[in-house]
Amino acid sequence: MFHFEPIEIIGFIAAILTTSAFIPQVYRAWKTKNVEAISLTMFIAMFIGVILWLVYGIYINSLSMVIANTITSLLSLVIIVLKIRHRND
Repeated sequence: MFHFEPIEIIGFIAAILTTSAFIPQVYRAWKTKNVEAISLTMFIAMFIGVILWLVYGIYINSLSMVIANTITSLLSLVIIVLKIRHRND
């Protein structure tokens, strides 16, 4: 299935940093329901890009890419749903 190369450590560090960067935005949007300043177009593009990275990570058997892009796609999807749901609030 997945093979672990030492270079994956760099991938995991990058994954933790880039994926965790989304958490404050998701938390704030979830708690405040204020999504006015969030760009729906940007998050849709981000979501599609992250899904493509996920497919690529699966193809090359990179566990760090699969984990990071799975989590990031879910976080992006939460933002998209909140943006659509609270569009007129």
